[in-house]
Amino acid sequence: METEEYRKMVAVEDGMWYYRALHAHLHRELVRALGHRTAQVLDAGCGSGGLIRRLSRTEPLWQWTGVDVSPLACALARERGATDVREASVTKLPFPGASFDAVVSADVLYHVDDDVAALREFARVLRPGGRVVVNVPAHRWLWSYHDVATHAKRRYVRGEIRAKMASAGLRAIRVTHWNTLPLPLVIVRRKLMPAPAGGSDVHPYPAALEAVLGAAMALERMWLGLAGAIPLGSSILAVGQIG
Repeated sequence: METEEYRKMVAVEDGMWYYRALHAHLHRELVRALGHRTAQVLDAGCGSGGLIRRLSRTEPLWQWTGVDVSPLACALARERGATDVREASVTKLPFPGASFDAVVSADVLYHVDDDVAALREFARVLRPGGRVVVNVPAHRWLWSYHDVATHAKRRYVRGEIRAKMASAGLRAIRVTHWNTLPLPLVIVRRKLMPAPAGGSDVHPYPAALEAVLGAAMALERMWLGLAGAIPLGSSILAVGQIG
């Protein structure tokens, strides 16, 4: 991504409704895999380190390693408290096989030329019984200025991410949409209105809108806890396991 996009992320990642919801979904899936025990977790494409920062406080026994191809992202992650951050590509991870109990990769695969190669690397460094948790943007028809600003290469459908996981030796045990209730607003903003001058949609939102979107995300988390899957939304969360 552009340097400015990383700096925008740092400015909002601790408080913006989207990141709070994303990190909550990732946390739920990791707890299902790991419980609250001591575990080695890799954040593959850690960006500015917001996920590590948040979950290190919530799960003090999880030991985090971050990887990002951007030197700036690595520096920002270290500045924000991540102690073990390596500069490397997610398609060539600098770790031996079976090094981690879980691998999480949030909004990274859609930037990568060979996303299946990245998934193969996630599977390679995963210990038996571990989980891979990924989040990707959904719906090709939703392509917009936001994807251009963030240097995206693709958006996904659920069947595609299942197939790519299978190609990498991962069995998809959960694939669901989320970010469903805000979808009409996303469609209007990205498809019907002029592109903003500031690039992506990563920016502070008015407090009232943050509250509304935060409440919508809380309802979605309740639904996923009860029903297990949502058939439509602007993001896809996928959980895989070796075999």
